[in-house]
Amino acid sequence: MRIEQIDFEQIISVVGNKKAKVFKELTDIINDKYDLEISWYDGGKKWIYECKYKKGSKTICSFLLREATLGFMIIFGKDEREKVETIRPNLSKEVLKVYDDTPIYHDGKWVMFELDDSSMNDQFLQLLTIKRKPKC
Repeated sequence: MRIEQIDFEQIISVVGNKKAKVFKELTDIINDKYDLEISWYDGGKKWIYECKYKKGSKTICSFLLREATLGFMIIFGKDEREKVETIRPNLSKEVLKVYDDTPIYHDGKWVMFELDDSSMNDQFLQLLTIKRKPKC
């Protein structure tokens, strides 16, 4: 269910100060590079909140928040998975492990990264570029 905008204090109360800063840093980068609609939703059974970045009806990425946990999800369709293969040499072992260990479903590969710091932001941006070209 769609909900109103969540303020930064609410994010801190759910994931903690450190992960809230990680969230803010990555979302600031995404907001700078892309013109996307941001929508907040109830997180369902496993999460408290979900923040979706969309262009039209297509979700580019999502952030999922629950107690002390910050998830970052990108869903790759078949053509997008082929493009990921071309950038594999640029990706770390950690990113590739999460990607490779994620099963492929009929509607794509739902890759969820658990964020503890901002060390992989450059790699996440490479993966997002597969979903949509940045504006700059």
